[in-house]
Amino acid sequence: MRTISLWLKRAWRWLTSMRTALALLFLVAIAAIPGALLPQRQLNEQKVQEYIENNGKIAEIYDRLQLFDVFRSTWFNAIFLLLFISLIGCIIPRSIEHYKAMRTPPVRAPKNLSRMPWHGEGTVDKPMQAVEADVRSTFKGWHLAEYTPEQDRAGARSFAAERGYLREFFNLVFHLGLVGLLVTVAIGHLYHYEGQVIIVADREKNQNTQFCNTATANYDSFRAGPLFDGTGLHPFCFEAHDFSADYLPNGQAEMFSSNVSYATGEDIFSDPSTWKDYELKVNHPLRVAGDRVYLQGHGFAPTFTIEWPNGEKRSQTVQWQPQDPTFFLSSGVMRFDPPAGMYPDLYERRQHQIAIEGLFAPTAQWEGENKNLLTSSYPAMTDPAVAIDVYRGDNGLDTGRGQSIFSLDQSLVHSGALQKLERVNLGVGESITLDDGTKITFDGAKEFANYQVSYNPTQVWMLAFSLISLTALVGSLMIKRRRIWVRLYPEGEHTTRIETAGLSRTDRAGWGEEYQKIHRHLLGLPEPEDDD
Repeated sequence: MRTISLWLKRAWRWLTSMRTALALLFLVAIAAIPGALLPQRQLNEQKVQEYIENNGKIAEIYDRLQLFDVFRSTWFNAIFLLLFISLIGCIIPRSIEHYKAMRTPPVRAPKNLSRMPWHGEGTVDKPMQAVEADVRSTFKGWHLAEYTPEQDRAGARSFAAERGYLREFFNLVFHLGLVGLLVTVAIGHLYHYEGQVIIVADREKNQNTQFCNTATANYDSFRAGPLFDGTGLHPFCFEAHDFSADYLPNGQAEMFSSNVSYATGEDIFSDPSTWKDYELKVNHPLRVAGDRVYLQGHGFAPTFTIEWPNGEKRSQTVQWQPQDPTFFLSSGVMRFDPPAGMYPDLYERRQHQIAIEGLFAPTAQWEGENKNLLTSSYPAMTDPAVAIDVYRGDNGLDTGRGQSIFSLDQSLVHSGALQKLERVNLGVGESITLDDGTKITFDGAKEFANYQVSYNPTQVWMLAFSLISLTALVGSLMIKRRRIWVRLYPEGEHTTRIETAGLSRTDRAGWGEEYQKIHRHLLGLPEPEDDD
């Protein structure tokens, strides 16, 4: 047992050393690199699947090593936990040391003051009692300790003055603030939540443009800390009235904004026309009910109308995924079910479902030899067009498997469940008629916006501890800890020899001038004249 206890003590000393803390901090930085270079599941599941499909065996190895879930991986959290324990174990003892140093009185003068970096001596025509009074007056505001000849190392009357104790105080506050920051980050990670929702900003209000933070199912994607059970959402609703984007001539985005109205608590049941208005911009979130609503991004949602042979019509407006982040060439898919009365047999009805898959360009540019390859030349919607493939058959909506809203299940195409009928390019208002008389019309597009709702209960505390630590760090770097010793030797009834010495415990820059000024003051010497 003694051997085990000894090894545990050694392991604890090693773990809580500053060297280990710095090594673990460096290791966390290295471990986070794959999270920046590889797609992460918690951000974009689809990109992870595409990466695995395109890179084969090496991507499977990455997946087994949890490189697509770096910040949730076992090994990353183990490193972070060790860093947390190391910093706590390192900081708490240092904080105690700083507190003791702050309370410690100045040490006695060394026996030989002439060995100090700054030293001087001289004689004044004053009795010992008057010089002592001068010393006390000079060092008013300093931490001053007096020593009798019996206590002094040289057997003389001496004083020890020290200043800059606030340096130790700021050191103490800095370390405690760092501990507070670590604790609040950990608590915030346990209880936070974050969700994204896509809303088509339709000025004509042809579809729902409201979102309510009343259930996690209302989000398109949602993630939360391990101690958040989904019942602690803060009730509020907002309605997106529009979305606008400003672009430079080269297509670079200048500003995104979205006018919204919102309500909290019981007001969400009131008339939306009475809700409060707010202009949401990038990096200017809406703070409501303790949550923050950010405007994250945007894209386009094309609108197609299908007119079936019996005259019935179906229209859909669905967001498509931007493939080009600059000019917003986007890809996506739409699925249409025939009207219920056209095919009484359920199997036959599934065989006549329509699927549209293709590209959308907000400002169409046609390339290739025949000028039939669609690209986008500008991110604003000035001349929208689509290049689509039209399929008929079973869309797979009844298979029980989740379907991507941005792409078709290619296994349905390869198996023949979906048959490609047409490949066509359409501008706004143009249409194509299929072999059975079904008419497909491209009606244009609307812009959608991606809104992110974030909640962290410790955000204010994190900011407070960060500001406290930063302020304390600046204070500890600016304040110099310095000591001055004064030793008095009586050489007559009205004459006293004064010996002084100074030592800066930190940076010596600027310290010599302060020491010389005090030394001259005690000896009654004039200020030196500046050399021209």
